[in-house]
Amino acid sequence: MPDGRPDLQGVWTMATFTPLQRPPNLAGKEFFTEEEAENLARLLTADGVDPLAGGVLTAETEEQREARAKQTKENIHYDNAIWLRENTPKGLSSRRTSLILEPSDGRIPALTPAAQQREAERRKAAQSGAFDSYETRPLQERCVVWTHEGPPMIPPPYNDRMQIFQTPDYVAINPEVRTNPVRMIPLNNRPHPSSMLRQWAGDSSGHWEGDTLVVETVNYNDKVRFQGSSSALHVVERFTRIDVETIRYEFTVEDPTVWTKPWRAEIPLMKADGLLYEYGCHEGNHDIANILEITRNVEAAGGATKPSK
Repeated sequence: MPDGRPDLQGVWTMATFTPLQRPPNLAGKEFFTEEEAENLARLLTADGVDPLAGGVLTAETEEQREARAKQTKENIHYDNAIWLRENTPKGLSSRRTSLILEPSDGRIPALTPAAQQREAERRKAAQSGAFDSYETRPLQERCVVWTHEGPPMIPPPYNDRMQIFQTPDYVAINPEVRTNPVRMIPLNNRPHPSSMLRQWAGDSSGHWEGDTLVVETVNYNDKVRFQGSSSALHVVERFTRIDVETIRYEFTVEDPTVWTKPWRAEIPLMKADGLLYEYGCHEGNHDIANILEITRNVEAAGGATKPSK
């Protein structure tokens, strides 16, 4: 950039089949071998693979992996292999078996006893009143906030693109699939406002450490639950342009009220072609109305007993 800083601008993707956490069947295996990675790359980028295919890396055999990579006949929504496939098919981020680097087991640390109790209470409340009202439906279903938006950012299930704009004073990050406003990150290491002011995306403040952009985010509201987090969530992101095609994106998260220790993940941001398109979540979205209407009809017909709270 004219000010001598690395240029982070452009359209990027973090699309990957590499899971956030290391699957139990790969416990103790930090990296795939080169041969395993090559075989997986061929499988995952082949024609007809569903970009939303889950559980591919949890499969025990090659036959199971191939079966899970294809869209099932039961899925009659639409053909994901046609509508969600990018010009550059989704593969693996690297030979790593998880995006989490620390702890070394590739898993999110254990919950504190208090957090375990909170999670149990949350699950019980969600199950008992899940269909009572639009207010009890999941935030993502209500188009309030997507779980991948962050910070920290993790790969969304589809339309995985973001555009980064940069000036000497700000970096702006605009994910294609988002409900939060565009992230405007001041680069003057601005002090965070009072913790009385809390937001879905928290408050971010950035500064340069050499050629790495470091962004610290705090002041999340009490409804944000990144992997079970609380309003005490503290996130530090690092963006490093390592070559023409790649930004190394790292994040460290800590919340002493939830996890027994901090944890860190790394995801490459890869250059992407094409443009971003507006993602209007509510446009033509009738899910909530239909879900609640069907539930009330079933209850009226005596086909189900409304769960007690």
